[in-house]
Amino acid sequence: MTLPQLRSVVLAGGGTGGHIYPLLAYADCLRRHDPHVRVTCLGTEKGLENDLIPKAGYDLRNVPAHQLPRKINLDLLLTAPRMLKAMKATRDIMDEVQADVVVGFGGYVAVPAYLAAWRRKTPMVIFEFNDPPGVANKMALKFSDNLALGFPHLPQASPILADGTITGVPLRPEIAHLDRQAMRAQACQYFGLDPRRPVLFVYGGSQGAASINNAVSGAARALTHRGVQVLHITGARREEPIHIPEGLPVPYRTLPYLDRMDLGYAAADMVLARGGSMTVAEVSALGVPTVFVPMPWGNKEQYRNAGPVVDAGGAMFCDDENLNPSWIEANLIPVITDPHRVAAMSRASAAFGSRTGDEALRNYTLKVLEQA
Repeated sequence: MTLPQLRSVVLAGGGTGGHIYPLLAYADCLRRHDPHVRVTCLGTEKGLENDLIPKAGYDLRNVPAHQLPRKINLDLLLTAPRMLKAMKATRDIMDEVQADVVVGFGGYVAVPAYLAAWRRKTPMVIFEFNDPPGVANKMALKFSDNLALGFPHLPQASPILADGTITGVPLRPEIAHLDRQAMRAQACQYFGLDPRRPVLFVYGGSQGAASINNAVSGAARALTHRGVQVLHITGARREEPIHIPEGLPVPYRTLPYLDRMDLGYAAADMVLARGGSMTVAEVSALGVPTVFVPMPWGNKEQYRNAGPVVDAGGAMFCDDENLNPSWIEANLIPVITDPHRVAAMSRASAAFGSRTGDEALRNYTLKVLEQA
């Protein structure tokens, strides 16, 4: 049986890296299979997509999308005309590029894309990897049941996700195909680390995380005197300085930003980070033992994202309010300095993760087109 050809694909998902990075990984997969496929990405003028998508070589079209209000107020009265305007602009783009299918990754820019696809009778695929699912994707499920899921626990996590197809999360090729063991020596040399000693890889997102920065830097002496090296990404938009003591016995490297996350993971024996879905997808795909420090506000989404990896034995939780140098000394150092414990956690993490989410999502999209 010959599967339908993807000639023009519209991808919708913007605002944050959690929506954009899987979108870009999926776009790269489409291009690998067919360099001539037309990929059109939708975004808004204020989203992070304006930095990431054109740099990756893809066509970005901004539409006047607005965040859906979660309360009954004046914004709710303005939602309908705003949405109609955004939907019309999105439909015009779909007509122009002769879209065969729309694949949405969430975020409020996906709302007019889903609505335009429904009105245009264009097949749509909804990709979700958060628990609970986002507002945009919840809305889209009223128009389509073509639901792809990033993690195997999601069908049990929410009734509206129960019938989804598990594809895994599309990951950047340099992450998906990374051989950590083969790359470790090169990665350690890149950062000026000793490959014979354990490495703790720390990051808190592009803006950094003050609680993470303060706790780990505060534990610098305890970590390094136990032979643990630290690779600490402090955040490019971080305002508060962090102090690293001088004269430490092994390296403690700080960087404001790292665009070679593959090398960071290759050097790492253990990660300490937030519990966002992309972080969970990457560390589990690579089998990196992790201390998850979920954000202390919001709907506790990051606990649900990372919980299955913790339950599987591949990671540990530390509440943000409990993260301090004493916690690191009592709980993290005994683990990272025990090679047998690290190896067991690595196996457990890798058993949960997937490296083939991009290919699986492409295959699912082709099946949706075939059935349309």
